Amino acid sequence: MPFTVGLTGGIGSGKSAAAQVFEELGTTVIDTDALAHALTGPGGAAIAPIRAAFGADYLTPDGALDRARMRELVFADTAKKRLLESILHPMIRVLTSELAQAARSPYVILMVPLLIESRDYRRRCQRILVVDCPEELQLARVMARSGLDAAQVRTIMATQVGRAARLAAADDVIDNSQDSAHLRRQVEELHARYLQLAGAAG
Repeated sequence: MPFTVGLTGGIGSGKSAAAQVFEELGTTVIDTDALAHALTGPGGAAIAPIRAAFGADYLTPDGALDRARMRELVFADTAKKRLLESILHPMIRVLTSELAQAARSPYVILMVPLLIESRDYRRRCQRILVVDCPEELQLARVMARSGLDAAQVRTIMATQVGRAARLAAADDVIDNSQDSAHLRRQVEELHARYLQLAGAAG
């Protein structure tokens, strides 16, 4: 495995914006959310086991996962949440390993929303990078982009580890409470540091 930086942060913190800058600088970014979407899209590898476990009612007419319906189910039932994770997580782990091995950049960014909660992903990362902003700003950003109301966003935030725990686990932190130029400067500084660390590790 190449030198791996785990990128995480709460919903609405700006993980994707930071990842985009790393990509622009030539770094391979592996987005576990994007992999999950591919696996649960029409014809995705996870669709058959999801149909077997949950029934066709949790699929859309075009054969993709019905995300809204599944979200309601797993938020209300932790056993169903674990069942879904038992289908998706092993598939995502295999894909992340394959993509990391195929990467040509000196280090890779592994973007995992629940990285802090996952011992497996934490073990695979040499550094943990947290994108951080105040929780009220997270809330406002998610409401603006998703159409969810404040209560729904807070429910999602409550399923994630708290801000203090994320920061305590971080090796590096990006403050994303300001504008995109401020974010970019921080990413550029970290990129230079990770190139040095990857070179030393190699």
